[in-house]
Amino acid sequence: MKKIFKNGLFYTFDPIKPFVEAVVVENGRFFDMGTTEQMLLHWGRADCSIVDMQGKAVTPGLIDSHLHLSGIAKNFLSLDVTGVTTKREFLERIRIKANSLQKGEWLLGWGWDENLFTDGTYPTIQELDHVAPNCPLFISRICGHASLVNTQALEGINYHAAVSIPEGGAIVLDEGTKQPTGLILESASQLFTEQIPYYSYGDLKKSMRRAIHFAMEKGLTGAHSNDPVYLGGLHQTYQIYDELLNDENLGLRCNLLIDHMFMDDLKERGMYTGYGNETLQIGAVKIFADGAFGRRTALLSEPYHDAPDHFGEAMFDQETLYEIVRKARDLSMPIAVHTIGDQALENVLDILDQFSAVSYRDRLIHVQVLRKELIERLALPSRIADIQPRFIVGDFPWVQERLGKERIEFAYAWKTLIDSQVICAGGSDSPIEPIDPLLGIHASITRKAPGQTHNGWNEKEKLSVEEAFKLFTVMGAYPTNEETIKGTISRGKLADMTVYSQNPFEMEEADELLTTQIEKTIIGGEIRFQKQ
Repeated sequence: MKKIFKNGLFYTFDPIKPFVEAVVVENGRFFDMGTTEQMLLHWGRADCSIVDMQGKAVTPGLIDSHLHLSGIAKNFLSLDVTGVTTKREFLERIRIKANSLQKGEWLLGWGWDENLFTDGTYPTIQELDHVAPNCPLFISRICGHASLVNTQALEGINYHAAVSIPEGGAIVLDEGTKQPTGLILESASQLFTEQIPYYSYGDLKKSMRRAIHFAMEKGLTGAHSNDPVYLGGLHQTYQIYDELLNDENLGLRCNLLIDHMFMDDLKERGMYTGYGNETLQIGAVKIFADGAFGRRTALLSEPYHDAPDHFGEAMFDQETLYEIVRKARDLSMPIAVHTIGDQALENVLDILDQFSAVSYRDRLIHVQVLRKELIERLALPSRIADIQPRFIVGDFPWVQERLGKERIEFAYAWKTLIDSQVICAGGSDSPIEPIDPLLGIHASITRKAPGQTHNGWNEKEKLSVEEAFKLFTVMGAYPTNEETIKGTISRGKLADMTVYSQNPFEMEEADELLTTQIEKTIIGGEIRFQKQ
């Protein structure tokens, strides 16, 4: 049965027919499009369902090319401290949560950012012990590359001075006493996460269901999510998604990035990139090459401007990284590599250059600091820059001191990448940044936080409204080789659409995006979310 969506302002992003008033959907795909009068005349039979769009603006369905739905789900289960602006409030929230737990029960949380604190830096271990004296504590920083623990958590891993720490990680010690400060960096977190009791399957599935609905409420029709580390491995991750998306038919189209340590599991189950269907697919092999700017663990080719003896940290030496990539290529799979610093990017490109491309494109995720010669090496049809424009809001102005004036010119350089013919797709890295794609689009256009009055950080890198929306629509299909079936409103493509309360393409100011609401999220021609 056909369905006609009439009286809309459909921005198709298809150059053949860039704007239409109505679309016809059949079997979950766009069948025809044109004026409302034409579509009703040609296809408006008695058995045809008609949806009046009431003059609302519509784009192809929004796609987030990199996020962690499991992180959003776990925020529903744990202490969420994102946006807290004082250490005092941070500690008070921990105290309240600790008092609600049984003695010995883990206190888990997410989202602190000492750069927001107006009354000091992150808490000491003594302060953490004071507010949570009876339970082990593990709270991740907003970037996911650092965590805070208390003494009970250290006792839980039987900490001692000679404890073996995973490569690329650190338990930060006080320079004077040589005792732990409570700050844990990078892979050292594994020592603690291995001791934390898993949430039950039922709890995880319930919170993932909530996260998927939350994503669709924000206008997303597709999400590329990295989750096995947080959902108990490949088998359980795929099972949860399969039950929610295929059995329960929730709607959201998901592509799963699989962490490199689960490649043997992929091989055992006969899974590969593209395995699945139009709703749920296996994606690329996920790897971390470096850390983040917050704790100066992103790997730079020149030292940090505010720490001249520090270059950051490589998660793996080149030999180990080569072997991980080789193993992925043995499975004919692409890689998706976290590379924030320019040296991390160079290290990965040096290895990729030694391998032939595979059927799917390799992703370089974040690419926040660049050099001209690295941009040229990214501009290949087999490579994608998987960027997160909203990082501008989270990182400026403090990141300028980290990088220095000269290097900042090639940082967060989204316009330069696009103009250099680098294929770019847009994501949020949620819950690192909010999942709301309109916030990422706003950051792409304005290069500043909501409410700020300056002209934008490095304003020559601003994107147009159309360029920004294409990052989250047209280009969101490229990392998964689905540009022939999604990303534009075109005949034969999947009928995925996002509907807005205001027309983004007729706004006088980009800040109007901040008050724009999602009216409908339509996936395969079915309304999966509708604003009440």
